[in-house]
Amino acid sequence: MSRSLIVIDAGDPHAVHVALRNALTGDGPAVLPRQGAGQTMEAGSVPRNVTLVVETSGSTGAPKRVALSADALLASAAASAGAIGGQEPGVARWVLALPAHYIAGANVLVRSIAAGTEPIILAPGHFDPAAFCAAADRLDSDQRFTSLVPVQLARLLDAATDAASRGDHAMLATLRRFDALLIGGQALQPELRRRALDAGLRIVRTYGSSETGGGCVYDGAPIGTVRAREVDGHVELSGPVLAEGYLDDTGALDRERTDAAFHTADGIRWYRTGDLGTVDADGRLSVTGRADNVIISGGEKVSLDAVERVIRRRPGFEEAVVVAAVSAEWGQVPAVAVAGHPQTELAQLRVLVRSELGNAAAPAHLVLLDRMPLLASGKPDRVAIADRVAGSIRGA
Repeated sequence: MSRSLIVIDAGDPHAVHVALRNALTGDGPAVLPRQGAGQTMEAGSVPRNVTLVVETSGSTGAPKRVALSADALLASAAASAGAIGGQEPGVARWVLALPAHYIAGANVLVRSIAAGTEPIILAPGHFDPAAFCAAADRLDSDQRFTSLVPVQLARLLDAATDAASRGDHAMLATLRRFDALLIGGQALQPELRRRALDAGLRIVRTYGSSETGGGCVYDGAPIGTVRAREVDGHVELSGPVLAEGYLDDTGALDRERTDAAFHTADGIRWYRTGDLGTVDADGRLSVTGRADNVIISGGEKVSLDAVERVIRRRPGFEEAVVVAAVSAEWGQVPAVAVAGHPQTELAQLRVLVRSELGNAAAPAHLVLLDRMPLLASGKPDRVAIADRVAGSIRGA
């Protein structure tokens, strides 16, 4: 059996909210929020149990259509409420500060629907710390939550710190009133985490993806009945939050892509995340990087994520991105892209990385960008960054 599907312009998150509410109650078609869709339009049909379709960002490759059921979405909302609070109906309120076509943004709407409350929705577009705090001040509930990406958290801290230096502590007071600020979408750098905690903010590092109904691991601990395991160094997740799989262009389940990412072992369905990591005896997860973000340089494996973590500890490089560059001598080498004009030179970065990760990991190029290409979610657009880096190297 099938269910009709509509595409809704994510530039109108209020419309997405209404459509999701109707879809979750079974009174409306499944929803596919899409950036720049232009208008609400009919889009054929999907399997009957699909409620939300999320198109992945494609930050490291081709995007995919992830199909989520109402059960998975509501299980995610319940697990989150159990982990951070907000289980009492009609109490928890959320601020939507992320695009509605990404899972973290859609989840804010779903969690509001599950809580029986109305979210405060920021206008789409450039993230403005003052506008965010003004929206947060409109929350009239004892329990306040939001989801952010690290760059948004950094901008909020910068704005609050600047205001406090002028004697205005209102913005900082607003941020401190949140019961939890969920921070996900990309790695939260230790220095940014320390800044937030020192400022008295209650932040929660989240890990997950569209395929897991959004964040399902909080500060390393799986939430609800989610489980994490490590198989040959690769992270797998299970639980009721998992997606049905991927859809093809016709709206049917893409069996080949789905079976490549989801599998059943001993009666338990698992999702292969594509990340590398470890799980300790207590079930706590530590993610070390993407399995597909490893290069072979001079015959040695080099994790670009590991290089990036070292680089980002350097002042001025907190948001640097490390990508692969072609080398006639070594095959591939790490290249660092950073916005602005930090004082550190390539030779210094090479010494820093070499001391921790070895010779093969030392970056071969440093490319300065006027502005870091970002996706609408705030994540670095690694495909565009790699293209910029390659162009810069060719033109050097």
